[in-house]
Amino acid sequence: MSLPETVGTRSTRHSRDDVVAAGLRILDEHGLPDLTMRRLAATLDVQPSALYWHFANKQTLLASIADQIVSRAAPAGRTDDEWNGTARAEAEALRDALLAFRDGAEVVSSTLALGLGADEAQKRLSRAIHRGGYDDRTSEIAAAALLHFILGHVSHEQQRIQADSLGVVALGHSADPLGAVAGDRGREAFDFGIILLLSGLELRAHARTKHT
Repeated sequence: MSLPETVGTRSTRHSRDDVVAAGLRILDEHGLPDLTMRRLAATLDVQPSALYWHFANKQTLLASIADQIVSRAAPAGRTDDEWNGTARAEAEALRDALLAFRDGAEVVSSTLALGLGADEAQKRLSRAIHRGGYDDRTSEIAAAALLHFILGHVSHEQQRIQADSLGVVALGHSADPLGAVAGDRGREAFDFGIILLLSGLELRAHARTKHT
């Protein structure tokens, strides 16, 4: 009777973390379309079936990769910042973490959509907003709105970066003619959007207070 093959059949056995790390390398070097179980197995020098010792399917593997990406978001703001400063720091840190890996926004977005992981991103944003005196429900909804903006903005940035690297964007026919999403002005446009959302939340709260 043969036992299931663990990940690593020769001199080394690979842990779950090893598999995720290898997946991150493939993602960053080749992109999400090329992150297949077969390619991952070849990178680790095992049979594809060995990967299922740790992961039930590719989507659960991607969920663990998404969790790793989100965990690398390290806000630069101090813990004694005002709530909106903390929220901005969390948003900027998440943007940086997503941009650190090719197709990072797409991996995290799909994982969130399927409810398989990466929820720490929204929790951190929600905690920051909650510090402003907002109730749990408002904090959660506002955090979700921020997260959708972050993922959409970074996804656009990464698509533009990829298109530019392939030379498929014709001069004068860019989908982002002012350079407001990708390039040097990317962070400026991102910060503007985050401030706009947070300011809108404050104005909404003030308007409600005036009418009560």
